[in-house]
Amino acid sequence: MKRVIGGIAAALVAASCASAATERRQLTATPYLRGLDAPLYLASAPGEPDNLYVVEQPGVIRVATRGTVRAKPFLDIRRLVRSGGEQGLLSMAFHPKYRTNHKFYVDYTDIAGNTRVVEYRSNGSRAAKRLRQLLYVKQPYPNHNGGQLQFGPDGRLYVGMGDGGSGGDPQNHAQNLSSRLGKLLRINVDTRKVAIGVAGYGLRNPWRFSFDKATGDLYIGDVGQDSWEEIDYTPRSSPGLENYGWDVFEGKHDYESKSPNPAGRLVAPVAEYSHSEGGCSVTGGYVWNGRYYYGDYCSGNVWSLKMSGGKATDVQLEAAKLPSLSSWGLDGRGNLYAVSLDGVVYRLSL
Repeated sequence: MKRVIGGIAAALVAASCASAATERRQLTATPYLRGLDAPLYLASAPGEPDNLYVVEQPGVIRVATRGTVRAKPFLDIRRLVRSGGEQGLLSMAFHPKYRTNHKFYVDYTDIAGNTRVVEYRSNGSRAAKRLRQLLYVKQPYPNHNGGQLQFGPDGRLYVGMGDGGSGGDPQNHAQNLSSRLGKLLRINVDTRKVAIGVAGYGLRNPWRFSFDKATGDLYIGDVGQDSWEEIDYTPRSSPGLENYGWDVFEGKHDYESKSPNPAGRLVAPVAEYSHSEGGCSVTGGYVWNGRYYYGDYCSGNVWSLKMSGGKATDVQLEAAKLPSLSSWGLDGRGNLYAVSLDGVVYRLSL
């Protein structure tokens, strides 16, 4: 009997500890910045742990230092940008050697509705000079512009390109390797002559993607068509070109009756969710404290997962709700933030 009672007591203690651990893992969101104009992205510059750079859709980048937004913008290119819907100044990225070369990059929709990726140099506090254009892609429609910029562990600048828009990829860009639409592009920015390669294809609208800072693995939140939103994953050890499946597949489900392009390696998403759950557009996030966080723009739902053996495990719906979730971001100290198109940046905690 003593053994039984002892076993029950031990089980209760274990359950209590497990419950407390689960409670500690719950994600909470606290407003950190307010009053922003349609913020779409958040970045941090190497060597500036106290600063956050917030990209506003109309064409402005603002700097917040310890929670206070500076009066003067870091960059203002509103005269060059067509803003609204899925168009605008969509993201930025700092060169890994920004502390010495002060180079940074922006992706925006120009006034004609086409995509441009441009290299700038700052004077340390504000953008000082436009250096060169790295990429120009003509857009057939005003949606699915992609727009994410991110430096990978190989030092290359990665550019997310949507399939060009409309619905169902009517011009078959995503599976066509001769088109730059529906692709994850890779650029060596440290050469005089710009060379643009394809790192992945078969994407509908890779609105937000990121590399795990610890492992170099790639996570992509690819926006679905009518039914399914997906998270794609590529380990750093991948031998090369991935086909993420669109528009043959939407998520893990058949979309169009045709064969995928055989080039490279066809991969399925590691996670998906249905529009029947109230979602409409996935917003990919970051790996933080060992888990990958992502959410949905319409429902505000947030999920997290862990990757193990190339598969998503322990997928959890978090308690936090993030309205109009347009992006996520990490600061120089590794803290996680969420960006709402409503004008608020949230700081996340566990």
